[in-house]
This record gives sequence, structure tokens and C-alpha cells, in this order.
Amino acid sequence: MGTSVTISAATDDDAEQILKLQYLCYQTEAALYDDYAIEPLSQTLHALRAELGEGCVMVARLGQEVVGSVRGTVDADGTAKIAKLIVHPRLQRHGLGGRLLAAVEERLAAECSAKRYRLRAGHRSEGNLRLYRSHGYAPVGTERRTGRLSVVTLEKQLTGA
Repeated sequence: MGTSVTISAATDDDAEQILKLQYLCYQTEAALYDDYAIEPLSQTLHALRAELGEGCVMVARLGQEVVGSVRGTVDADGTAKIAKLIVHPRLQRHGLGGRLLAAVEERLAAECSAKRYRLRAGHRSEGNLRLYRSHGYAPVGTERRTGRLSVVTLEKQLTGA
């Protein structure tokens, strides 16, 4: 039997692998919106390391390889903002994105007192929107960013909050 995927908190040592994986994963989003200047494709290693120190970053590992990641922060009113959920293309559509989402939600609630979760996705990113809806997120707004992009905001209340 092969190595199974494990999920844990990211460390500074994961930064380069996360950045490379992010660059790979966001190519499809860039193509979908014909915009290769999106922030995930231009983020620096320094900026990613800062995010590792400021928020909750989870990684999925297959052996020593980082094959998925997600980030989250919680603001003063208890709203957790979840961002940059990525899974290596060869492992997509096998439940790993849902596992990462659940892991970051759990950690943000336990360690940062999250009361609700909020995330955003491009209006054409049907796979992402489908994943979020299947995990209890509901659209609460749409913001037009450019002629090609509208961003859908989705939220989910913490159960029992």
C-alpha cells in the first residue's frame, strides 16, 4: 500500500513547496479569467513566509511532498477568512480539498475563536464553488472586479455558534 496523505500545520520549511504548488495550481484560474497577473502567481517567497507567521496555514503531505495547502486568519469579530485552498492537479477530485477545508476550519475555531467562515471564489470557478457549497457555504454577495471577473463571497456559520 502506498503512502497516505497527512494534514498538519505548515512550517517555514514548507514555504518554497507551497509557493511552487500555488504557482502550478493557479494556472487554471489565470487561464479561466485570462489574467496571469493574479496575486497567487506573483506572490513572493518573502510574502508567503509572512503569511505563515501571521495566520493558520495547513498543508497536505504525500510523504515529504506538499500536495495541498490552505490559509486562514480570524478578525476581531470572529470571522475567519479562508484563502488559497490548493491541491496538486494529480490529486484533485479525491476529497483532499474538503479535508484541508475541514482541517483549517477546525483549527481556526479551536485556536482563534472563529465564529463564522468566509471565503471567496471567482464566478467561473464552478469546481471551487461546488466544493464550498457541499461543505455548507452559502453565497452572500458578488462583487464585480473587472470585465472578466466577479468574485463570489460565501459564508458558513460555525455549528453551535
